[in-house]
Amino acid sequence: MASSAADGPTSPTSPNEMTLDELRLHLAPAIADAAVFDGWNDTALEMAAQQAGVDGDVARLAYKGGAMDMIGAWIETIDEAMAAALPPAALASMKIRERIRSLVQFRLDAVAGREEALRRAMAVMAMPQNAASALRTGWHSADVMWRLAGDTATDYNHYTKRAILASIYGATLAVFLDDESEDKAETRAFLERRIDGVMRFEKTKAKWLNSERDHFSVTRFLGRLRYPAR
Repeated sequence: MASSAADGPTSPTSPNEMTLDELRLHLAPAIADAAVFDGWNDTALEMAAQQAGVDGDVARLAYKGGAMDMIGAWIETIDEAMAAALPPAALASMKIRERIRSLVQFRLDAVAGREEALRRAMAVMAMPQNAASALRTGWHSADVMWRLAGDTATDYNHYTKRAILASIYGATLAVFLDDESEDKAETRAFLERRIDGVMRFEKTKAKWLNSERDHFSVTRFLGRLRYPAR
């Protein structure tokens, strides 16, 4: 079985004593291991349940949505492991680009060794009937990353930041899956380039917004002549 930083939260509770929500997360990494060979299906679920000593019928109740529920649970364990390993306090001394790079890199390291499970998961998520659920899952992971990075934006930047990060992460995963370079060097370089591009864009956007804010407005000037401030 592959091991990683995202093997889910440890618990002294026996799997047979867990709630369905707890069992859902507990079994997810083992299902991912089995999905490398069997795909995200009942066979992988049965194997994970057997390894954990859980009745297969009970395990199926934890994933009523089938493959997407299994994949979603796996991603949630990665979200939780990332939050535990890289809390805001641990990232506070880093520049924002380093915070984002560290968070994305943690997620890549977490799925290393399970590339085929990831490939199969992305194929399932790409199915038209799963598009909405996949979008919500990607958005949630991007939101978790930005919150850990210290983002508190509530205006349109809240949405653009998450959309851009979800795009970067998705593109990086695609490179990661086919990267056969040593220590995934090509993926690391790709991620750096994408983050560089976003940082340049943010700087340009900030300058443009400041320029617009300071730009002389004829309409505002005429309005003040007509209705002078008191």
